[in-house]
Amino acid sequence: MADQIKLSKADRRAVCWRHQFLQGSWNYERMQNGGWCYAMIPAIKKLYSKKEDQVAALKRHLEFYNTHPYVSAPVIGVTLALEEERANGAPIDDQAIQGVKVGMMGPLAGVGDPVFWFTVRPILGALGASIAMSGSIAGPLLFFIAWNVIRYAFLWYTQEFGYRVGTEITKDLSGGLLGKITAGASILGMFIIGALVERWVSITFTPTVSKITQQDGAYIDWSKLPKGTAGIKSALEQYDSLGATGLNKVKVTTLQDNLNQLIPGLAAVLLTLLICKLLKKGISPIVIIIALFVVGVIGRLCNFM
Repeated sequence: MADQIKLSKADRRAVCWRHQFLQGSWNYERMQNGGWCYAMIPAIKKLYSKKEDQVAALKRHLEFYNTHPYVSAPVIGVTLALEEERANGAPIDDQAIQGVKVGMMGPLAGVGDPVFWFTVRPILGALGASIAMSGSIAGPLLFFIAWNVIRYAFLWYTQEFGYRVGTEITKDLSGGLLGKITAGASILGMFIIGALVERWVSITFTPTVSKITQQDGAYIDWSKLPKGTAGIKSALEQYDSLGATGLNKVKVTTLQDNLNQLIPGLAAVLLTLLICKLLKKGISPIVIIIALFVVGVIGRLCNFM
């Protein structure tokens, strides 16, 4: 029996290092495929000694691929395990490997943005900026060092996790383990996307529901403010106590104000669910985009939105 080919930790580290440049050759046709293939080269050279096998593997990994560059690490870890088992004679074809990549890249893509771009980086940026404002160079250095340590550590350890999980998948190709993993990733991705709907989708209904003349003292009487800086100070103090409703004598309530009091973000959620239903029925995304554009323009011209 021939010796089993095994990817060493050094081989996997080489892949992880190259994987940092996943978007280095991004293109509109297959997006991150060039960077993915570049990252896989050290493993391909180790696993396949024949040139024709190496060429076939490179072609296999030049298929379409696109996800968040950091959460791509567990995907490449699983792929490394599949390629390793294939090189050792396991019945794993091109479709199985591509299926794993496609099945994981979509759900995980929705996780990367809120975790890294909307949470980790803003926190580190705010911390570094607060230190830099005191004139210390430690602020930008802290941001640069901490961000790259967190980023690379996440890439390495999630790749290793994917590699270990991938070896279990190859032992249970028909047992549904991959389905459970992709289903779990889908649930997590959809949960994150759902939580961000209110941030990403913005709808404002402008029709006026009511106009109420407020009593004296409930609004800022701009005609009675002192002149100069004293007037500005007085206006700011009154605004602080009265809020936005105290800017004008007449309090205007719009349809959007009522919806916000009922359930904030309700319209955005309903629109998202409607679009999902239309997509499920096979309606082209281009048609939906054009329809949204037309409705938005009409709504603006008619002073409805």
